[in-house]
Amino acid sequence: MDSKRTWIIAGIFILAIGMCLCGLLIFLISRSGWIIRQFGSVMPTDTTLPTSTQTAIPLPDPTTEATPFIPFTETPPPTETTGLDLEILEQMDEIEVQVMDLRGLWTTGPVPRSLLTKDELRQRVMEDFLADYTEVEAQDDVRVLALLGLLEPEFDLLGFYLELYSEQVAGYYDDEAKEMFVVQDEGFKGPERLTYAHEFTHVLQDQIYDFQEGLNYTDEFCEAESERCAALQAVIEGDATYLEEQWLRNYATPKDIMEILDFVGSYSSPVYDSAPDFMQEDFLFPYTYGTDFVREIHFEGGWAAVDALYANPPVSTEQILHPDRFPGDLPILLEAPDLEASLGGDWREIEHNVLGEWYTRLTLDEYVEYDLAVQAAEGWGGDYYVALYNDENNQGAFVLMTVWDRVKDAEEFYLTFEDYGENRFGSGSISTLSSTWASSEGHVLIERWGNQTLWILAPGAQELENLRGAIEFPPPGS
Repeated sequence: MDSKRTWIIAGIFILAIGMCLCGLLIFLISRSGWIIRQFGSVMPTDTTLPTSTQTAIPLPDPTTEATPFIPFTETPPPTETTGLDLEILEQMDEIEVQVMDLRGLWTTGPVPRSLLTKDELRQRVMEDFLADYTEVEAQDDVRVLALLGLLEPEFDLLGFYLELYSEQVAGYYDDEAKEMFVVQDEGFKGPERLTYAHEFTHVLQDQIYDFQEGLNYTDEFCEAESERCAALQAVIEGDATYLEEQWLRNYATPKDIMEILDFVGSYSSPVYDSAPDFMQEDFLFPYTYGTDFVREIHFEGGWAAVDALYANPPVSTEQILHPDRFPGDLPILLEAPDLEASLGGDWREIEHNVLGEWYTRLTLDEYVEYDLAVQAAEGWGGDYYVALYNDENNQGAFVLMTVWDRVKDAEEFYLTFEDYGENRFGSGSISTLSSTWASSEGHVLIERWGNQTLWILAPGAQELENLRGAIEFPPPGS
């Protein structure tokens, strides 16, 4: 399940019209220019940024040879290019200057840049994004998501990703190859210019803060720490998307606006539209909630406060969903037990990690009303989950142990899970502190003790009993 969040390398910008940035912004053209409305509210025409109340992370020292520094000038440094004509190069150079001016970060060196056709993009999706994502890994991800009730067990996740990213990616920055790409429609028009502003922000982020070495934003980190990785990705994409909004306000021309409007009017996304609801929401999480988070941080302290996020980034989706809880509300770290032995030699652990508030919400939302899911997931304090699979019998098992901020939060989750269980598994045996279900999907147990809950899903009564016996709940001292 890690891959759904993590192999989307830093810099993939989703131009999902109607769902992401361009869907959130409605452009109104008037005789006096253009006004941007967001969710029906006129955005202020005063673009003065708040005065910073925090100290920014120091930028590279111009006198240090180990970290070359190029000061901001009227033109950016020469950049390697592939197959671009002079007019497009000049536009890219201009956008780079504008982005550096808005963001307050200066490039440390040139980055190769080029336009891709749709066919070239599809090839790169296969060669770059999916090359290390095997059919076996994809199938195990499907098994975890199926245990959560989010996907059907036979879902072709690998094939779906190929089609989805071929359709949705408008541009990306490859932080390993240090290259920037924009997918072209019919040249370098408003949509491509908007995307370029976003992607060049990723270049600046990587050059100044170093995705891999400085932020540890790697495949290995994300596989082991999917919750932290989701929070970090939200900062990276939220920063770039918020800057993109600023570029749109300050530098987009009336011609850009008209071309974006034309693009919006003709855009379709059949692959995205066919995705399960949870996948659509998760796909956009770093761009929507990440942007809201960065906007809140920027409002409080300007770009200096956003810069400070890279030294002390949020560590949970809870902090992204609730910016007021950053940085103080840290998750409680729970150690997942080894449960393979309790089920016998034919079972293997396919994954253990942290579910987090965001995926707790998505899981509940499949079978209960959205507002109930949001309320029940709030108050999340920490968790672990373990997913196991028996290849011989084609059976799976799942354990989720969650600690909540308050007893009341645990009660809300437990009561909502009763509705979830009734809707997913059918009629069960319900009581105040422990409820069970038996259905075609397996045997289910939910328990509550104080501010903690335990959910077990197993193929049969014996496996459920074995798993329950191997888990200390409530933990000693609670």
